[in-house]
Amino acid sequence: MDAVSERSRNKIPYTTVNGVHDDRATSNPTGYNSDGINWWTNGFWAGMLWLMHHETGHEKYKEFAQISEAKLDRCFEEFYGLHHDVGFMWLPTSVANYRVTGNPESRKRALHAANLLAGRFNLAGGFIRAWNDLEEGDTRGWAIIDCMLNIPLLYWATEETGDPRFKQIAMKHADTSMSAFVRPDGSVNHIVEFDPFNGGVVRTHGGQGYGEGSSWTRGQTWALYGFMMSYIHTGKDEYLQTAKRVAHYFMANIPEDGIIPVDFRQPEEPRLTDDTAAAIAACGLIEIAKAVGGHESRSFTAAALKLLRTLDESRIDWSPDTDQFLLYGTGAYYAKTHHHAIIYGDYYFMEALFKLKGNDLYLW
Repeated sequence: MDAVSERSRNKIPYTTVNGVHDDRATSNPTGYNSDGINWWTNGFWAGMLWLMHHETGHEKYKEFAQISEAKLDRCFEEFYGLHHDVGFMWLPTSVANYRVTGNPESRKRALHAANLLAGRFNLAGGFIRAWNDLEEGDTRGWAIIDCMLNIPLLYWATEETGDPRFKQIAMKHADTSMSAFVRPDGSVNHIVEFDPFNGGVVRTHGGQGYGEGSSWTRGQTWALYGFMMSYIHTGKDEYLQTAKRVAHYFMANIPEDGIIPVDFRQPEEPRLTDDTAAAIAACGLIEIAKAVGGHESRSFTAAALKLLRTLDESRIDWSPDTDQFLLYGTGAYYAKTHHHAIIYGDYYFMEALFKLKGNDLYLW
């Protein structure tokens, strides 16, 4: 990170090309659902820098993180490209900055983002709408499991302002997700379509997994870690129990070699894998282990360590001459490309390692 941060100090990366970070701040910059400045992963690079600042105390990491944060102001100005993922964008940037430095401008940015997220709440269905209008058809009633990691922005807003509305919306979305997304066996739907006018589930969609009714592994980890985040902020035991149920399902399906597929229910061939799911799962498992304590915690910790050891031993590039860590991330089962660097995989891998040290900076 000492070397990579210098090379990418003015970038907002998503992936690497021949080992070099791309820059989402300059590519395809505007519009609904664009992969430019409004891209949903654009907070993770700053998050990595804040983790490094916390660990090392070096001021350059804070300086570089603030460069990234300031660039995201353009998203507020353009507005149309923003959707439910404002939590992913401003928790590791502005909320992190405010927690560490007390910067009032960062507080304002984060509260602005929290209000945008709260404004997506559908009262009839009790869910936060995913994305904006898509080519797939009418998506006004769509919600996705990923949003469990966006709602901590709402918990933070209530903790910061004392206004209960943000937390109430977050908990209502989490409650809806428990009943509509998490199946009895602990597996998880990616997309649930609700009736946006009257409420109630219309159908489920396979989303980024293999198909409807399958088990997209990153979706399992959004639930596993996301319900733990809601438990941390609220103390509601149902969230902890839901996180544990998803975790037990995930742990039962970890392959012998520890390499996580894109979908637990995908065909054996081609063997598509997603290291980002392993890193996110490790973070959630460590948090569950801390919450349950005692003998029970050891099984969650052991599973996290197996995932992280597998990544460290055969799935990572530690060279300071290249910009990525994890090598085999996959965005979706039917994506055009597979097995490449993805910035959130690197972020959650780092977060998991710092959790193991016991003095991590919790950004969620």
